[in-house]
Amino acid sequence: MNKLLASLIATLFVGVVSAQTPAAAPAVAATPAAKAEVKADKAVAAAVKSEAKVDAKADAKVVKAEAKASEKKADAETKAVKTKAKAEAKVAKADAEDKTKAVAKAEKAVAKADEKATKTAVKADEKVGAAKVEATADKAKAAATTTAVKAEAKADVKAAATK
Repeated sequence: MNKLLASLIATLFVGVVSAQTPAAAPAVAATPAAKAEVKADKAVAAAVKSEAKVDAKADAKVVKAEAKASEKKADAETKAVKTKAKAEAKVAKADAEDKTKAVAKAEKAVAKADEKATKTAVKADEKVGAAKVEATADKAKAAATTTAVKAEAKADVKAAATK
């Protein structure tokens, strides 16, 4: 019984309090300047978000290119080491008479393997450089677009304020 009475009294107080609160004020019509400012803020936020997305993608491409280059360099170096090992094994197996001939052949094979590894490393580094240049260009374009959007938004706000 006490619980029932307590809940009825609580309901009565809530009803009284809600009856005394003033009705919601009618919404004030937004001025054109305020509308323009909100619109400009949205445009700038979208441009900044887009620029950040482009920056992230560009950075990811560079990281991917660097990883790929590192992998290619490692593969080339591994091949060179294997070639050197094979050449040394052939020299070790060679007869005493053919030793000098085998050493010369081995040195030639080692030089070729080193040359190939170096060329592979240079090509991989070129690709990384190209990826970095492309990423920088993408970032610059995105920054320019953001700057243009900010300037346009600022102009729109000024124009709306003068109306």
